[in-house]
Amino acid sequence: MPALLLMENAGRSVAESALNMLRGKNRIAVVCGKGNNAGDGFVCARHLLAKGKKVDIFLFNSPLDIKGDAEINLNILMRLGKKPLQIDGHGLTSLDFSEYDLIIDAIFGIGIKGEVSGPIKEVIAKINASKIPVISIDVPSGLNADSGVVLGACVKAERTVTFVAVKRGLMMADGPKYAGKVTVADLGIPL
Repeated sequence: MPALLLMENAGRSVAESALNMLRGKNRIAVVCGKGNNAGDGFVCARHLLAKGKKVDIFLFNSPLDIKGDAEINLNILMRLGKKPLQIDGHGLTSLDFSEYDLIIDAIFGIGIKGEVSGPIKEVIAKINASKIPVISIDVPSGLNADSGVVLGACVKAERTVTFVAVKRGLMMADGPKYAGKVTVADLGIPL
């Protein structure tokens, strides 16, 4: 299956979980890094916008840093008139998630390397302090998908939508504390 189709199925699955959690509420923050996890977040945002939800997309990087299938999905959003809000070090102090009903964590996926630090660590702290429900895409950002160890900082999700199979790290060490309820989306891949 083409990676672009897998990304579409992943983002749609997360959007469906989000709609179930929102129960009539409207405001969603989608917080994105720059890899395929962000691409899943862009697809999710598009599906939520199509359902009439108010969605803000927060991006750690310049849109020019987004590449591959994630770039394709970001460009679709931008052509629909939805420009991401860029997070930078200067705007961190005023960043406030309390006005949202749900946060979608699309910062890191399973490929995180090294400790979380800098602005991303600060934003993760703000997400966790907000007490707003969070859905993490594939694994909570900052959690090692293999060991379940927190790498400096980790999003504390109410729900994690993971893909194809449960990642080991969601079930061991710190994983259960940060992943919340774990659901598996098959992405249309026959097993």
